[in-house]
Amino acid sequence: MTIWYDILFAVNTVSKNLQKQDMQIDVAINQLKGLTSFFENYREHGYVSAIVSAKEIASEMGIEPKFQEKRVIRRKPVFGENNNEERILSHEDSFRIDYFIYIVDQAISSIKIRFQQFELYESIFGFLFSFEKLKSLDDDSLKNSCMHLEKSLKHNMFSDIDELDLFSELKVLKEVLQIKINTPLDILNYIKKIESFPNAFVAYRILLTIPVTPVTVASAERSFSKLKLIKSFLRSTMS
Repeated sequence: MTIWYDILFAVNTVSKNLQKQDMQIDVAINQLKGLTSFFENYREHGYVSAIVSAKEIASEMGIEPKFQEKRVIRRKPVFGENNNEERILSHEDSFRIDYFIYIVDQAISSIKIRFQQFELYESIFGFLFSFEKLKSLDDDSLKNSCMHLEKSLKHNMFSDIDELDLFSELKVLKEVLQIKINTPLDILNYIKKIESFPNAFVAYRILLTIPVTPVTVASAERSFSKLKLIKSFLRSTMS
């Protein structure tokens, strides 16, 4: 219980932040980086603290804080088989390896899979994440970023933006924008207000349609919905 509490508390904290209405994708990327770092550190050092907490809870409840020992059944070796005794782990070591490390590794793997998609978005749209990021780019870096964005948004011979026009627009835009306008939404509203920079307007609109909350949750919900159709009460009671 203490292990699951630590894991779910960390995940729920980040999940609530990701579901905020004004959450920016660059902030979401940093949140997932921090969550991954937390689990990697928890994998190395969290087991000891979890055991200490569990023993304190058990003592308060009047339960003896120890792992239950089970009788080890040794298999009789078959003729010709290597007769070397296999190392038998203690119940606490077995719990740490087969349960604790397994669960934490699964959590890390799941987060990294979701994080890969955000890293792809960052490689394409990263230069638009904030005005500070846009302002820090020199002309060569900005032009390469615009070129990469056009290629990513191209289908067959058609693209939503023109890289040279976008490059020219952003060069002007980063000079006329005020410092207080920093987020992509603020920049988009500014562009919309002055009715200019058409390629930048399209690029920021596409950036702001990227979902920050992982969409894989919906697939699990759909699975349970289908399960209700397959295994209903009527089907469970039919012969």
